Amino acid sequence: MSKAFKLAVAAIAIAASATAARAQTEIQWWHAMTGPNNDVINKLAEDFNTSQKDYKVVPAFKGSYADTMNAGIAAFRAGGAPHILQVFEVGTATMMSAGGAIKPVQAMMKEAGEAFDAANYLPAITGYYSTTKGEMLSFPFNSSSAVMWYNKDGFKKAGLNPDAPPKTWPEVFEAAKKLKAAGFPNCGFSTAWVTWLNVEQLSAWHNLPLSTKANGMDGFETELKFNDALHVKHLETLVELQKDKTYDYSGRTNTGEGRFSSGECPIFMTSSAFFAAVRANAKFDFGNAPMPYYPDVAGAPQNSIIGGASLWVMGGKKAEEYKGVAKFFTFLSDTDRQAGLHTKSGYLPITKAAYAQVKASGFYKDAPYLETPLQELTNKEPTENSRGLRLGNMVQLRDMWAEEFESALSGKKTAKQALDDAVTRGNVVLRQFEKSVSR
Repeated sequence: MSKAFKLAVAAIAIAASATAARAQTEIQWWHAMTGPNNDVINKLAEDFNTSQKDYKVVPAFKGSYADTMNAGIAAFRAGGAPHILQVFEVGTATMMSAGGAIKPVQAMMKEAGEAFDAANYLPAITGYYSTTKGEMLSFPFNSSSAVMWYNKDGFKKAGLNPDAPPKTWPEVFEAAKKLKAAGFPNCGFSTAWVTWLNVEQLSAWHNLPLSTKANGMDGFETELKFNDALHVKHLETLVELQKDKTYDYSGRTNTGEGRFSSGECPIFMTSSAFFAAVRANAKFDFGNAPMPYYPDVAGAPQNSIIGGASLWVMGGKKAEEYKGVAKFFTFLSDTDRQAGLHTKSGYLPITKAAYAQVKASGFYKDAPYLETPLQELTNKEPTENSRGLRLGNMVQLRDMWAEEFESALSGKKTAKQALDDAVTRGNVVLRQFEKSVSR
């Protein structure tokens, strides 16, 4: 074989390889996952890419949840949106109002010929991301709920029973005082996501309205309602306990979560998805329990609402690209894969089959803390106060509410004045949002 012939054959092979590579359809996936959960994202994309040859999912980290949502919307306006955009649950109203910027997931799956039945997914999750007619708009992905993490070693040190964590808020306050006296001087208890825990979840857990119209799930013109007696009493108590650090503020987002895993705060309320970080960093025996409730509120506890995020499909893509996205979502829904994601990351299994498989395996006997959020979400049939919330400009609202919380905790306002102002200011933002989407 001549040298020229060999070179020609090699050139043909290279060209064929390049053609095959060009034929592979790329699916851009923008997300907000960091640390161990970023590794999970990359592994999912890698596993899907090696499972077939037609599509390649390319994940890209775009910052915080808010940053990622804003980047996706801006990219759509500029004509360069990703195929898949991870958006946290409180961005649902904004995405629903984006019109042609999104492609409803249920419609896309049907058009792509992929088997899809919304009834196969956990209703507490799908209800959050569906229309009033039951059509799923986005694909549930990293769902979680709020739980109470606690330091079992710290409980023993304080003479508390590590196998019987507090169930009510008064019990939490008393336990935190004992923990503080037993060697936790800077923090008896705390929370991340201050308004998610102390406004949104508190409302749902006690079956109280955050706002009218089923917390915005039933449409616009909703009015905020969380300046009631219970919310005022709760904030007043936090303000009082902050004075000697029985309670200690840990910020608006989850940046203070390390105060638990480092051992500084022995009781810490945050997302169930904190599990991966706790497992990796805590040097003590830990557990979690359902959120506490006020025993004098009739019917409490009710059910929790979800946190985390879902995957939105952006509009304006080709049919072949949507087919790739649909196949990826089918891949993600696989029962074994969902079960594995749940047990490794702490996020909830999104399908009924995955939950049943993990439960039947006996996994929760050794890791009961991973079932806690599922028990909270299914504690009772959701009411119009506990289905979830769908408020526009929720990122701005949360910052505004947190600002008012901070004004009370710092002594600048009474708890009542702070919550009244949070409601008044929030209603202005909601009216502005409605005008912006009705033009």
